[in-house]
Amino acid sequence: MNLTILGSGGCAVIPKPLCGCNVCREARRKGPPYERTGPCAYISDSNLLIDTPAEVATRLNRGLIDAVDFLTFTHLDPDHVEGFRVVEQIALDFRTWEAYPDKQIQLVLPELLMERVRDIRSVYGPLVEFYEKQGFIKSISYKNSIKIKQILVSAIPVDRGNQTVYIYIFEKDGRKIVYAPCDIKPFPEEKKEVQDADLVVIQPGIFEDGLKHNFKYPDNHISRTTLYTFEETIALCKRIRAAKILFVHLEEYWNRSYADYFTMQSEYENIQFAWDGMRLRI
Repeated sequence: MNLTILGSGGCAVIPKPLCGCNVCREARRKGPPYERTGPCAYISDSNLLIDTPAEVATRLNRGLIDAVDFLTFTHLDPDHVEGFRVVEQIALDFRTWEAYPDKQIQLVLPELLMERVRDIRSVYGPLVEFYEKQGFIKSISYKNSIKIKQILVSAIPVDRGNQTVYIYIFEKDGRKIVYAPCDIKPFPEEKKEVQDADLVVIQPGIFEDGLKHNFKYPDNHISRTTLYTFEETIALCKRIRAAKILFVHLEEYWNRSYADYFTMQSEYENIQFAWDGMRLRI
């Protein structure tokens, strides 16, 4: 399988607008790979786009992506869906205000997420319904798994009440990628689908030191309900026997630059920190 990390950043891009911290100033000065945009990825085997942050159109162009046939969301937080309008930018024929038939994108989601995605609205009503009517997308829901071209996609929910986050497992020719970029606690590590992966793409979790403004996470901080610590994430990946680990969703407020992460990864076996445009063959 061929995976491209289009955007490796988190809730805030790097450089964060108006921010004068060292990490953001360096990113403005040096550009990629010190810059990071919002979380999204692409699997070329199925022309599958995963998540649409606000910057997704720019990332598709810079990644030299020439086709998007399928789209999925891991969850519906704004940093993952704010750029949903990219389907219009891809498919719209301005002469008719409808879609080019050969550019229609199939929105493929687990059933529960398909129900909740209709809560994303504009002045036209639910965006999904508007995009369907215009012919930009065709919606396809499934319960547990679906075949998207050559790839078997399985969806495992993170059980956290009414906020639904999905971990995706992509399998092809005996190879497996587990994609879990954000809000993955409690991780369903007992599920065989997430075990023994060739690659786990995951958020590193909370760093306890070196943060901006010398911030320390209190024990009751809300982020601790959705994220493990970095050390806990490493231990989790060992328990599920991940052959390789790739960290994504790298937050600006963690106060670490591309060079910092590059140095960190040399201290561990089989881990890497992603950057925008990173390509992997699994």
